[in-house]
Amino acid sequence: MLRTLGRSLLAVSHTDTIFALSSAPGKAGLAVIRVSGPRASEVLTRIAPGIKDRITGSYLPNPRQAVFRRIWHPSSGDFLDRGLVLWFPGPASFTGEDVVELHIHGGTAVIRGVLDALGCVDAGFRMAERGEFSRRAFENNKLDLTSVEGIADLLNAETEAQRKQALRQAEGGLKQLYESWRTQMLKSMAPLEALIDFGEEDGIEEKVIDRVVIIIRSLRASIYKHTDDNRRGEILRDGINVTILGPPNAGKSSFLNRMAQRQAAIVSPIPGTTRDVVEVALNVAGYPVIMSDTAGLRDSQDVIEMEGVKRALRRIDSADIKICLLSLPDLLSERSTPLIHMTRDIIDPDTLLILNKCDTIPGSPAVINNSALIRRIFAMSTPMHIWTLSCETGEGFDKFMNEFVEILSDKFDPAAASVSSGSVITQARHREHLKDCLMALDTFLDDPYSDVVLAAEELRQAAGALGRITGQVDVEEILELVFREFCIGK
Repeated sequence: MLRTLGRSLLAVSHTDTIFALSSAPGKAGLAVIRVSGPRASEVLTRIAPGIKDRITGSYLPNPRQAVFRRIWHPSSGDFLDRGLVLWFPGPASFTGEDVVELHIHGGTAVIRGVLDALGCVDAGFRMAERGEFSRRAFENNKLDLTSVEGIADLLNAETEAQRKQALRQAEGGLKQLYESWRTQMLKSMAPLEALIDFGEEDGIEEKVIDRVVIIIRSLRASIYKHTDDNRRGEILRDGINVTILGPPNAGKSSFLNRMAQRQAAIVSPIPGTTRDVVEVALNVAGYPVIMSDTAGLRDSQDVIEMEGVKRALRRIDSADIKICLLSLPDLLSERSTPLIHMTRDIIDPDTLLILNKCDTIPGSPAVINNSALIRRIFAMSTPMHIWTLSCETGEGFDKFMNEFVEILSDKFDPAAASVSSGSVITQARHREHLKDCLMALDTFLDDPYSDVVLAAEELRQAAGALGRITGQVDVEEILELVFREFCIGK
Protein backbone atom coordinates (compact mmCIF):
# COMPACT_ATOMS: atom_id res chain seq x y z
CA MET A 1 0.00 0.00 0.00
CA LEU A 2 2.73 2.45 0.96
CA ARG A 3 4.76 1.58 -2.11
CA THR A 4 1.71 2.10 -4.36
CA LEU A 5 0.92 5.43 -2.71
CA GLY A 6 4.55 6.50 -3.14
CA ARG A 7 4.46 5.73 -6.87
CA SER A 8 1.20 7.64 -7.38
CA LEU A 9 2.60 10.76 -5.70
CA LEU A 10 5.82 10.44 -7.69
CA ALA A 11 3.84 10.18 -10.94
CA VAL A 12 1.74 13.32 -10.45
CA SER A 13 4.68 15.33 -9.14
CA HIS A 14 6.15 15.62 -12.65
CA THR A 15 2.95 16.90 -14.28
CA ASP A 16 0.95 18.86 -11.72
CA THR A 17 1.71 22.37 -10.54
CA ILE A 18 1.13 22.49 -6.80
CA PHE A 19 0.46 25.36 -4.43
CA ALA A 20 -0.08 25.86 -0.70
CA LEU A 21 0.16 28.34 2.13
CA SER A 22 3.75 27.99 3.37
CA SER A 23 3.54 30.39 6.31
CA ALA A 24 1.62 29.64 9.50
CA PRO A 25 -2.19 29.53 9.19
CA GLY A 26 -4.27 32.20 10.90
CA LYS A 27 -4.29 35.97 10.88
CA ALA A 28 -0.91 37.62 10.45
CA GLY A 29 0.68 40.66 8.93
CA LEU A 30 2.00 38.65 5.99
CA ALA A 31 1.37 35.27 4.40
CA VAL A 32 3.52 33.37 1.89
CA ILE A 33 1.95 31.16 -0.75
CA ARG A 34 4.30 28.90 -2.68
CA VAL A 35 3.69 27.50 -6.18
CA SER A 36 5.90 24.84 -7.78
CA GLY A 37 5.69 22.93 -11.02
CA PRO A 38 6.10 23.09 -14.80
CA ARG A 39 3.39 25.76 -15.19
CA ALA A 40 4.22 27.93 -12.20
CA SER A 41 5.10 30.82 -14.50
CA GLU A 42 1.41 31.09 -15.51
CA VAL A 43 0.75 32.56 -12.07
CA LEU A 44 2.80 35.57 -13.14
CA THR A 45 0.81 36.08 -16.33
CA ARG A 46 -2.73 35.24 -15.22
CA ILE A 47 -2.94 36.05 -11.50
CA ALA A 48 -0.15 38.57 -10.91
CA PRO A 49 0.53 40.01 -14.37
CA GLY A 50 3.18 42.63 -14.93
CA ILE A 51 4.28 44.92 -17.70
CA LYS A 52 5.99 43.36 -20.71
CA ASP A 53 9.74 43.88 -20.68
CA ARG A 54 10.76 45.87 -23.76
CA ILE A 55 14.08 44.06 -24.15
CA THR A 56 13.21 40.45 -23.36
CA GLY A 57 9.55 40.58 -24.33
CA SER A 58 8.74 38.62 -21.13
CA TYR A 59 6.08 39.30 -18.53
CA LEU A 60 8.17 37.48 -15.93
CA PRO A 61 10.19 39.46 -13.38
CA ASN A 62 13.92 39.02 -12.99
CA PRO A 63 14.75 35.79 -11.14
CA ARG A 64 15.04 36.05 -7.36
CA GLN A 65 14.08 39.74 -7.30
CA ALA A 66 10.95 40.85 -5.45
CA VAL A 67 8.48 42.93 -7.49
CA PHE A 68 5.28 44.63 -6.37
CA ARG A 69 2.15 43.44 -8.22
CA ARG A 70 -1.62 43.33 -7.96
CA ILE A 71 -3.24 39.90 -7.66
CA TRP A 72 -6.42 39.08 -9.60
CA HIS A 73 -8.81 36.14 -9.76
CA PRO A 74 -8.41 34.46 -13.20
CA SER A 75 -12.09 33.56 -13.54
CA SER A 76 -14.04 36.42 -11.98
CA GLY A 77 -11.48 39.13 -12.57
CA ASP A 78 -11.87 40.32 -8.96
CA PHE A 79 -8.99 42.28 -7.46
CA LEU A 80 -7.81 40.15 -4.49
CA ASP A 81 -4.76 41.85 -2.98
CA ARG A 82 -1.43 43.44 -3.73
CA GLY A 83 1.96 42.23 -2.57
CA LEU A 84 5.42 41.04 -3.47
CA VAL A 85 6.05 38.36 -6.07
CA LEU A 86 9.25 36.32 -6.49
CA TRP A 87 10.19 34.15 -9.44
CA PHE A 88 12.62 31.20 -9.07
CA PRO A 89 13.09 29.41 -12.41
CA GLY A 90 14.22 25.82 -12.03
CA PRO A 91 16.53 24.17 -11.34
CA ALA A 92 17.79 27.04 -9.15
CA SER A 93 14.94 26.76 -6.65
CA PHE A 94 14.06 24.90 -3.47
CA THR A 95 12.22 22.12 -5.32
CA GLY A 96 14.38 22.17 -8.45
CA GLU A 97 11.26 23.13 -10.46
CA ASP A 98 9.92 26.54 -11.47
CA VAL A 99 8.72 28.21 -8.25
CA VAL A 100 6.67 31.33 -7.57
CA GLU A 101 6.15 32.88 -4.16
CA LEU A 102 3.34 35.31 -3.39
CA HIS A 103 3.90 37.48 -0.30
CA ILE A 104 0.44 38.81 0.50
CA HIS A 105 -1.50 40.20 3.46
CA GLY A 106 -2.17 37.56 6.09
CA GLY A 107 -5.94 37.95 6.49
CA THR A 108 -8.03 34.79 6.35
CA ALA A 109 -10.23 36.03 3.48
CA VAL A 110 -7.21 37.19 1.46
CA ILE A 111 -5.45 33.84 1.78
CA ARG A 112 -8.61 31.92 0.93
CA GLY A 113 -9.24 34.10 -2.12
CA VAL A 114 -5.70 33.70 -3.51
CA LEU A 115 -5.71 29.93 -2.97
CA ASP A 116 -9.06 29.70 -4.73
CA ALA A 117 -7.65 31.77 -7.59
CA LEU A 118 -4.69 29.42 -7.99
CA GLY A 119 -7.02 26.45 -8.14
CA CYS A 120 -8.94 28.12 -10.97
CA VAL A 121 -5.91 28.70 -13.21
CA ASP A 122 -6.20 25.29 -14.84
CA ALA A 123 -6.98 21.65 -14.12
CA GLY A 124 -3.23 21.02 -13.76
CA PHE A 125 -3.05 23.20 -10.64
CA ARG A 126 -3.82 21.58 -7.29
CA MET A 127 -3.21 21.94 -3.56
CA ALA A 128 0.03 20.35 -2.39
CA GLU A 129 0.05 17.22 -0.24
CA ARG A 130 1.84 17.13 3.11
CA GLY A 131 5.57 17.53 2.54
CA GLU A 132 5.24 17.52 -1.24
CA PHE A 133 7.49 20.55 -1.80
CA SER A 134 10.26 18.86 0.19
CA ARG A 135 9.64 15.58 -1.57
CA ARG A 136 10.07 17.23 -4.96
CA ALA A 137 13.31 18.77 -3.69
CA PHE A 138 14.45 15.27 -2.71
CA GLU A 139 13.43 13.77 -6.06
CA ASN A 140 15.31 16.52 -7.90
CA ASN A 141 18.47 15.91 -5.83
CA LYS A 142 18.21 19.19 -3.95
CA LEU A 143 18.04 17.39 -0.61
CA ASP A 144 18.88 13.96 0.74
CA LEU A 145 16.66 12.19 3.28
CA THR A 146 18.71 13.26 6.29
CA SER A 147 18.47 16.90 5.19
CA VAL A 148 14.71 16.51 4.74
CA GLU A 149 14.41 15.13 8.26
CA GLY A 150 16.59 17.97 9.50
CA ILE A 151 14.19 20.49 7.96
CA ALA A 152 11.25 18.77 9.66
CA ASP A 153 13.08 18.90 12.99
CA LEU A 154 13.95 22.55 12.37
CA LEU A 155 10.28 23.38 11.90
CA ASN A 156 9.45 21.58 15.16
CA ALA A 157 12.41 22.88 17.18
CA GLU A 158 11.35 24.61 20.39
CA THR A 159 14.72 25.24 22.03
CA GLU A 160 18.10 26.56 20.98
CA ALA A 161 19.80 23.16 21.28
CA GLN A 162 17.16 21.53 19.10
CA ARG A 163 17.50 24.31 16.54
CA LYS A 164 21.29 23.92 16.32
CA GLN A 165 21.09 20.16 15.96
CA ALA A 166 18.34 20.31 13.32
CA LEU A 167 20.10 23.06 11.35
CA ARG A 168 23.35 21.10 11.30
CA GLN A 169 21.48 18.11 9.87
CA ALA A 170 19.44 20.20 7.40
CA GLU A 171 22.71 21.69 6.11
CA GLY A 172 23.94 18.20 5.24
CA GLY A 173 26.07 17.31 8.27
CA LEU A 174 24.87 13.70 8.41
CA LYS A 175 24.82 13.33 4.64
CA GLN A 176 28.48 14.29 4.36
CA LEU A 177 29.46 11.86 7.11
CA TYR A 178 27.45 8.88 5.83
CA GLU A 179 28.31 9.47 2.18
CA SER A 180 32.02 9.62 3.02
CA TRP A 181 31.72 6.22 4.71
CA ARG A 182 29.69 4.82 1.82
CA THR A 183 32.24 6.09 -0.69
CA GLN A 184 35.05 4.34 1.20
CA MET A 185 33.08 1.09 1.11
CA LEU A 186 32.41 1.38 -2.61
CA LYS A 187 36.10 2.12 -3.26
CA SER A 188 37.04 -0.93 -1.18
CA MET A 189 34.67 -3.06 -3.25
CA ALA A 190 36.41 -2.09 -6.51
CA PRO A 191 39.61 -4.13 -6.00
CA LEU A 192 37.54 -7.09 -4.79
CA GLU A 193 35.39 -6.92 -7.92
CA ALA A 194 38.58 -6.75 -9.99
CA LEU A 195 39.85 -9.88 -8.26
CA ILE A 196 36.60 -11.67 -9.02
CA ASP A 197 36.88 -10.79 -12.71
CA PHE A 198 40.63 -10.88 -13.35
CA GLY A 199 42.64 -11.97 -10.30
CA GLU A 200 44.32 -15.25 -11.05
CA GLU A 201 47.96 -14.62 -10.12
CA ASP A 202 49.32 -16.15 -6.94
CA GLY A 203 49.82 -13.79 -4.01
CA ILE A 204 47.92 -10.87 -5.52
CA GLU A 205 44.56 -11.79 -4.00
CA GLU A 206 45.82 -11.93 -0.42
CA LYS A 207 47.66 -8.60 -0.67
CA VAL A 208 44.61 -6.84 -2.11
CA ILE A 209 42.34 -8.21 0.60
CA ASP A 210 44.86 -7.21 3.28
CA ARG A 211 44.64 -3.59 2.18
CA VAL A 212 40.83 -3.71 2.10
CA VAL A 213 40.68 -5.24 5.58
CA ILE A 214 42.79 -2.42 7.03
CA ILE A 215 40.42 0.18 5.54
CA ILE A 216 37.26 -1.63 6.66
CA ARG A 217 38.53 -2.15 10.21
CA SER A 218 39.16 1.58 10.55
CA LEU A 219 35.80 2.37 8.98
CA ARG A 220 34.00 -0.07 11.26
CA ALA A 221 35.60 1.56 14.31
CA SER A 222 34.41 5.01 13.20
CA ILE A 223 30.84 3.83 12.61
CA TYR A 224 30.72 2.01 15.95
CA LYS A 225 31.99 5.10 17.76
CA HIS A 226 29.26 7.11 16.05
CA THR A 227 26.56 4.72 17.30
CA ASP A 228 28.00 4.55 20.82
CA ASP A 229 26.52 7.93 21.73
CA ASN A 230 24.01 7.15 24.50
CA ARG A 231 21.25 8.25 22.07
CA ARG A 232 22.08 11.92 22.73
CA GLY A 233 20.74 13.12 19.38
CA GLU A 234 17.43 11.27 19.63
CA ILE A 235 16.95 12.36 23.24
CA LEU A 236 17.65 16.00 22.39
CA ARG A 237 15.26 15.83 19.44
CA ASP A 238 12.38 14.38 21.49
CA GLY A 239 13.12 16.11 24.80
CA ILE A 240 15.23 15.08 27.80
CA ASN A 241 13.14 13.09 30.27
CA VAL A 242 14.03 14.15 33.81
CA THR A 243 12.25 12.33 36.63
CA ILE A 244 12.01 13.68 40.17
CA LEU A 245 11.87 10.88 42.72
CA GLY A 246 11.98 10.50 46.47
CA PRO A 247 9.86 9.79 49.54
CA PRO A 248 6.69 11.74 50.41
CA ASN A 249 7.08 15.30 51.70
CA ALA A 250 10.66 15.63 50.49
CA GLY A 251 9.69 18.70 48.45
CA LYS A 252 9.42 17.16 44.97
CA SER A 253 6.37 19.18 43.95
CA SER A 254 7.90 22.37 45.35
CA PHE A 255 11.04 21.65 43.36
CA LEU A 256 9.03 21.15 40.17
CA ASN A 257 7.17 24.42 40.76
CA ARG A 258 10.39 26.30 41.26
CA MET A 259 11.86 24.82 38.08
CA ALA A 260 8.69 25.71 36.14
CA GLN A 261 8.40 29.11 37.86
CA ARG A 262 4.69 28.49 38.34
CA GLN A 263 2.33 26.34 40.40
CA ALA A 264 2.44 23.27 38.17
CA ALA A 265 1.89 20.75 40.98
CA ILE A 266 -0.13 20.77 44.18
CA VAL A 267 1.99 21.32 47.28
CA SER A 268 0.64 20.02 50.59
CA PRO A 269 2.08 18.91 53.94
CA ILE A 270 -0.13 15.82 53.72
CA PRO A 271 1.99 12.81 52.63
CA GLY A 272 0.92 11.14 49.38
CA THR A 273 -0.62 14.22 47.75
CA THR A 274 0.92 13.42 44.35
CA ARG A 275 -0.77 10.27 43.05
CA ASP A 276 0.04 10.46 39.35
CA VAL A 277 2.93 11.65 37.18
CA VAL A 278 2.86 15.42 36.64
CA GLU A 279 4.75 16.49 33.51
CA VAL A 280 6.04 19.97 32.67
CA ALA A 281 7.90 20.87 29.44
CA LEU A 282 10.75 23.29 30.18
CA ASN A 283 13.37 25.17 28.23
CA VAL A 284 16.47 24.95 30.41
CA ALA A 285 19.18 27.16 28.90
CA GLY A 286 18.14 26.06 25.42
CA TYR A 287 17.74 22.36 26.23
CA PRO A 288 14.28 20.75 25.94
CA VAL A 289 13.47 19.14 29.28
CA ILE A 290 10.35 17.14 30.13
CA MET A 291 10.37 17.17 33.92
CA SER A 292 8.13 14.72 35.77
CA ASP A 293 7.04 14.88 39.40
CA THR A 294 6.18 11.43 40.74
CA ALA A 295 4.39 9.93 43.70
CA GLY A 296 6.37 9.64 46.92
CA LEU A 297 8.08 6.27 47.29
CA ARG A 298 6.79 4.42 50.33
CA ASP A 299 4.72 1.38 51.33
CA SER A 300 1.05 2.16 51.73
CA GLN A 301 -2.31 0.43 52.18
CA ASP A 302 -3.94 2.97 49.90
CA VAL A 303 -4.62 1.26 46.55
CA ILE A 304 -4.57 4.53 44.59
CA GLU A 305 -1.33 5.68 46.19
CA MET A 306 0.35 2.36 45.44
CA GLU A 307 -0.71 2.65 41.79
CA GLY A 308 0.97 6.06 41.82
CA VAL A 309 4.14 4.47 43.20
CA LYS A 310 4.07 1.85 40.43
CA ARG A 311 3.78 4.58 37.82
CA ALA A 312 6.61 6.45 39.49
CA LEU A 313 8.87 3.40 39.32
CA ARG A 314 8.09 2.91 35.62
CA ARG A 315 8.89 6.55 34.93
CA ILE A 316 12.14 6.25 36.89
CA ASP A 317 13.19 3.27 34.77
CA SER A 318 12.71 5.21 31.52
CA ALA A 319 14.27 8.49 32.71
CA ASP A 320 17.24 10.03 30.93
CA ILE A 321 18.17 11.85 34.16
CA LYS A 322 17.02 11.05 37.69
CA ILE A 323 16.82 13.70 40.38
CA CYS A 324 16.35 12.28 43.86
CA LEU A 325 14.99 14.70 46.44
CA LEU A 326 15.47 13.90 50.11
CA SER A 327 14.59 15.92 53.17
CA LEU A 328 17.76 16.85 55.02
CA PRO A 329 16.00 17.01 58.43
CA ASP A 330 14.60 13.52 57.86
CA LEU A 331 18.03 12.20 56.88
CA LEU A 332 19.48 13.40 60.17
CA SER A 333 16.68 11.97 62.28
CA GLU A 334 15.40 8.58 63.34
CA ARG A 335 13.17 8.60 60.24
CA SER A 336 16.17 8.03 57.97
CA THR A 337 16.10 4.20 57.99
CA PRO A 338 12.96 3.60 55.89
CA LEU A 339 13.93 6.54 53.66
CA ILE A 340 17.35 5.05 52.96
CA HIS A 341 15.84 1.61 52.37
CA MET A 342 13.37 2.96 49.82
CA THR A 343 15.86 4.99 47.77
CA ARG A 344 19.12 3.02 47.98
CA ASP A 345 18.22 0.58 45.20
CA ILE A 346 17.10 3.42 42.91
CA ILE A 347 19.99 5.82 43.33
CA ASP A 348 23.02 5.13 41.17
CA PRO A 349 26.22 7.08 40.40
CA ASP A 350 24.41 9.05 37.68
CA THR A 351 21.56 10.15 39.95
CA LEU A 352 21.46 13.83 40.89
CA LEU A 353 20.91 14.01 44.65
CA ILE A 354 19.25 17.07 46.17
CA LEU A 355 19.01 17.44 49.94
CA ASN A 356 16.12 19.82 50.47
CA LYS A 357 15.08 22.04 53.38
CA CYS A 358 18.62 23.11 54.18
CA ASP A 359 17.17 26.33 55.61
CA THR A 360 15.99 24.31 58.62
CA ILE A 361 19.46 22.89 59.41
CA PRO A 362 22.16 25.39 60.50
CA GLY A 363 25.50 24.71 58.82
CA SER A 364 24.03 22.16 56.41
CA PRO A 365 26.88 22.29 53.82
CA ALA A 366 29.33 21.16 56.48
CA VAL A 367 26.99 18.29 57.38
CA ILE A 368 26.83 17.11 53.77
CA ASN A 369 30.61 17.23 53.41
CA ASN A 370 30.85 14.56 56.07
CA SER A 371 31.89 11.58 53.93
CA ALA A 372 31.03 9.13 56.70
CA LEU A 373 27.42 10.30 56.54
CA ILE A 374 27.34 9.88 52.77
CA ARG A 375 28.74 6.33 53.01
CA ARG A 376 26.26 5.48 55.72
CA ILE A 377 23.30 6.66 53.72
CA PHE A 378 24.17 5.32 50.28
CA ALA A 379 26.62 2.51 50.99
CA MET A 380 28.62 1.86 47.81
CA SER A 381 26.33 3.88 45.51
CA THR A 382 27.51 7.37 46.40
CA PRO A 383 26.02 9.76 43.83
CA MET A 384 28.37 11.85 41.74
CA HIS A 385 26.41 15.08 42.21
CA ILE A 386 24.99 16.35 45.51
CA TRP A 387 23.41 19.70 46.30
CA THR A 388 21.83 21.21 49.36
CA LEU A 389 19.12 23.75 48.76
CA SER A 390 15.79 25.02 49.95
CA CYS A 391 12.80 24.89 47.62
CA GLU A 392 11.03 27.16 50.11
CA THR A 393 13.51 30.03 50.19
CA GLY A 394 15.48 29.36 46.99
CA GLU A 395 18.77 29.07 48.87
CA GLY A 396 21.30 27.08 46.82
CA PHE A 397 18.97 26.89 43.82
CA ASP A 398 21.08 29.07 41.52
CA LYS A 399 24.13 26.91 42.15
CA PHE A 400 22.14 23.80 41.29
CA MET A 401 20.78 25.34 38.08
CA ASN A 402 24.23 26.40 36.86
CA GLU A 403 25.65 22.93 37.40
CA PHE A 404 22.52 21.24 36.02
CA VAL A 405 22.97 23.11 32.74
CA GLU A 406 26.59 21.93 32.60
CA ILE A 407 25.40 18.35 33.05
CA LEU A 408 22.87 18.74 30.23
CA SER A 409 25.61 20.15 28.01
CA ASP A 410 28.01 17.31 28.77
CA LYS A 411 25.40 14.62 28.14
CA PHE A 412 23.38 15.99 25.24
CA ASP A 413 25.18 18.80 23.41
CA PRO A 414 25.82 17.67 19.80
CA ALA A 415 29.11 19.58 19.87
CA ALA A 416 30.35 16.99 22.36
CA ALA A 417 29.46 14.14 19.99
CA SER A 418 31.77 11.29 19.15
CA VAL A 419 32.57 12.68 15.69
CA SER A 420 34.38 15.90 14.99
CA SER A 421 31.54 17.30 12.90
CA GLY A 422 29.18 17.18 15.87
CA SER A 423 26.64 15.33 13.72
CA VAL A 424 24.74 12.83 15.81
CA ILE A 425 22.09 10.19 15.18
CA THR A 426 18.67 11.82 15.45
CA GLN A 427 16.31 9.15 14.12
CA ALA A 428 15.64 5.57 15.17
CA ARG A 429 15.72 4.50 11.53
CA HIS A 430 19.26 5.87 11.16
CA ARG A 431 20.37 3.72 14.09
CA GLU A 432 18.74 0.59 12.66
CA HIS A 433 20.45 1.01 9.28
CA LEU A 434 23.79 1.68 10.98
CA LYS A 435 23.35 -1.55 12.95
CA ASP A 436 22.71 -3.40 9.69
CA CYS A 437 25.84 -1.80 8.26
CA LEU A 438 27.95 -2.90 11.23
CA MET A 439 26.59 -6.45 11.03
CA ALA A 440 27.60 -6.68 7.38
CA LEU A 441 31.07 -5.27 8.12
CA ASP A 442 31.51 -7.74 11.01
CA THR A 443 30.57 -10.62 8.73
CA PHE A 444 33.12 -9.40 6.18
CA LEU A 445 35.87 -9.10 8.81
CA ASP A 446 35.12 -12.55 10.27
CA ASP A 447 36.62 -14.29 7.23
CA PRO A 448 37.39 -12.06 4.24
CA TYR A 449 39.82 -14.51 2.61
CA SER A 450 37.81 -17.71 2.10
CA ASP A 451 35.39 -16.42 -0.54
CA VAL A 452 36.07 -13.09 -2.23
CA VAL A 453 32.60 -13.09 -3.86
CA LEU A 454 30.83 -13.31 -0.50
CA ALA A 455 33.21 -10.75 0.97
CA ALA A 456 32.35 -8.25 -1.76
CA GLU A 457 28.65 -8.91 -1.21
CA GLU A 458 28.94 -8.08 2.50
CA LEU A 459 30.53 -4.74 1.62
CA ARG A 460 27.72 -4.14 -0.86
CA GLN A 461 25.16 -4.82 1.88
CA ALA A 462 26.95 -2.44 4.24
CA ALA A 463 27.04 0.32 1.62
CA GLY A 464 23.36 -0.28 0.88
CA ALA A 465 22.46 0.15 4.53
CA LEU A 466 24.14 3.57 4.56
CA GLY A 467 22.45 4.42 1.27
CA ARG A 468 19.05 3.77 2.80
CA ILE A 469 19.74 6.47 5.40
CA THR A 470 20.41 9.20 2.85
CA GLY A 471 17.99 7.90 0.20
CA GLN A 472 20.63 6.79 -2.31
CA VAL A 473 18.84 3.45 -2.78
CA ASP A 474 15.18 2.45 -3.27
CA VAL A 475 13.42 3.40 -0.06
CA GLU A 476 9.79 4.08 -1.11
CA GLU A 477 8.27 2.94 2.19
CA ILE A 478 10.73 5.11 4.11
CA LEU A 479 9.85 8.09 1.92
CA GLU A 480 6.19 7.88 2.86
CA LEU A 481 7.03 7.70 6.57
CA VAL A 482 9.33 10.72 6.32
CA PHE A 483 7.21 13.06 4.21
CA ARG A 484 3.84 12.41 5.85
CA GLU A 485 5.20 14.07 9.02
CA PHE A 486 5.48 17.43 7.23
CA CYS A 487 2.86 20.15 7.24
CA ILE A 488 1.15 21.19 4.02
CA GLY A 489 3.16 23.96 2.39
CA LYS A 490 6.55 22.39 3.14
